[in-house]
Amino acid sequence: MIKTLIFDFGDVFINLNKESTLLELKKIGITSFTEEMLQINIQYETGRINTETFISSYLNLFPNQTSEQLTAAWNAIILDFPEYRLEFIEELSKNKTYQLILLSNTNDLHIEKVIENMGLERYLRFQKCFDAFYLSQEIHFRKPNIDIYEFVLNTHKLTPNDCLFIDDTKENTDTAKELGIYTWNINPATEDVINLFTIKKELF
Repeated sequence: MIKTLIFDFGDVFINLNKESTLLELKKIGITSFTEEMLQINIQYETGRINTETFISSYLNLFPNQTSEQLTAAWNAIILDFPEYRLEFIEELSKNKTYQLILLSNTNDLHIEKVIENMGLERYLRFQKCFDAFYLSQEIHFRKPNIDIYEFVLNTHKLTPNDCLFIDDTKENTDTAKELGIYTWNINPATEDVINLFTIKKELF
């Protein structure tokens, strides 16, 4: 029986356009991610470097760009947060049937953009729905590494098969599944988190 629901953020609650950042980066001359750039991104996503260092690292590689251009391209992925999804998680929180945990790979620039798009009041409404609200840059772990799931399980003394993890990235749900956590690899093009109890009704 499921006792804990663990949710991803992007393309589960907030809409993303994953192609936009790549397109916007191409417009300013960044056509692909080198291994060095990928490592910079991971360091930023796990809070090992701050925003200033992240931007400076890219400006060192692409000196013809500005921090404003890079920030705008980086944040192009972030879209809207539909009110009906916020109402869904608020209702779930109010019912207190399940322990609710957010587990998101993100970074400070993206969260700033989320708050800008949502408005601070709505973001705080969302945040207070959860018993734990874990952002990768704050806890220094990231999906799909197994240690992030072990961190959540150990911190909350959870039994894996009492948990359901919802994420739009198959690599992330695959790792969770290895630990015995039930998963829903949600397809944001055809599925919506508000239909959780219909789509995964066999677990409840």
